[in-house]
Amino acid sequence: MSRVSADYKSERLEMSKRNKMPGALKRCAALLCAVALAGGLLATGARQAAAQVAAPQRPTAAVNPRSASVVAATSEVLKETGEIRQLGVLRAVKSGAQSRAEIERMLVRNLDEQSTPAELHASEVALKKLGLVPADFQFRSFLIELLTEQVAGYYEPKTQEFYLADWIDLDGQQPVMAHELTHALQDQHFNLLRFSKWPKGDSDAELAAHALVEGDATLVMTFYVMRDLKRVAAMMKSANAEGASSEKIERAPRAIRESLLFPYKQGMDFVSQVYRRGGWPLISEAYKALPQSSEQILHPEKYFAREAPVKVDVPELAELLGKNWTRLDYDVNGEWSYFQILDEYLRAEKESQKAAAGWGGDRFALYENRTTRNVLLAQLTAWDTATDAAEFFDAYVRRTERRYKDAIADTRASVPTETRRVWRTTGEGLVVMERQGARVAILEGVPEKTNVSALLKKVLGTS
Repeated sequence: MSRVSADYKSERLEMSKRNKMPGALKRCAALLCAVALAGGLLATGARQAAAQVAAPQRPTAAVNPRSASVVAATSEVLKETGEIRQLGVLRAVKSGAQSRAEIERMLVRNLDEQSTPAELHASEVALKKLGLVPADFQFRSFLIELLTEQVAGYYEPKTQEFYLADWIDLDGQQPVMAHELTHALQDQHFNLLRFSKWPKGDSDAELAAHALVEGDATLVMTFYVMRDLKRVAAMMKSANAEGASSEKIERAPRAIRESLLFPYKQGMDFVSQVYRRGGWPLISEAYKALPQSSEQILHPEKYFAREAPVKVDVPELAELLGKNWTRLDYDVNGEWSYFQILDEYLRAEKESQKAAAGWGGDRFALYENRTTRNVLLAQLTAWDTATDAAEFFDAYVRRTERRYKDAIADTRASVPTETRRVWRTTGEGLVVMERQGARVAILEGVPEKTNVSALLKKVLGTS
């Protein structure tokens, strides 16, 4: 539910490095971004974007037989990439090739460094509560399998080294190198290490920053490839070569797949708009004035207008829930995650986009009962206008009725359906929504004997 994030690239698909998503998504994307921020290129990319995964660890001592060809090409590609991006090469970049087993070890170590078991558990619980993944979904093992399949190369800011997957066809490797070596240039000029330890509690802003980094590198890669049409053919050939699988990403839950692509696809769209306005110099300036939300990535005019997100807080709720309730997560979803949450069930892209587009800010708190393992998700959202809030409220009502198919609505006259909705589910507690002006509160998984009115007042700040 925070904005989602991820950072890995592939010649056939690009993403960011981290492992969190909607906060769960964003953190998924952000976690993946962090797991990959060092910059990994995924295998699903010539056709869509690329993805990156960086790992703060040193490679094994053994010399890969493919390393010589990578080293030989690095200097030339780095020089051309610097010319395209209008950034001088401040120092040489050490490079080489790594096997799939070496890259998998790097991914596992980076994942463990970037996230704790508790954080991964929280993301998995949130994704399941929102109905974005199956009930038996195993988040950590899925991430490792997906990234191992997709990563085609990575740049690691900590050691300032670049590694290419040794199964990539030599003719198709240079676009991957251009993307990753753009990260090297970004690091030399803008310090990518500052993105590796993002403050907790705003995954949406983290996702936006990674969208700048990945969108920048993807745009440079595009210019690099288009300089010579032979590179396009070589890249496509490499993308379809043996060993360049995309099975995992194609079978991934939709919300995770789309959020992992966000830094590359929507990130490139954003960077392209910045480029049209002021070229590479303005893109470089963006590293000093980072985009603050996925909303600014989706609507660049809001970035240029410096329309900052509204700060929203949700107070501690454990006392009202009873014994054994623990808060697992506290984060921001953002516009992109709300689009994903809505459209997972509405399946009407324009409708979901319109309902999420009036987003002004939000905060969610995720709780789990240590004994029963029941889950409560409390969300408070702020909208640009009361009309935007009403539009989101109505869309989330439709989403909720499809998410909880067995839910029974409370139709008593004392419940005003235009501003409050209550459903009783089978096994997942109560779902309650209330709209007050430009704010909407959502509670999913409220225990049956809980004082709902007191809980709503606490979330809305009216108690």
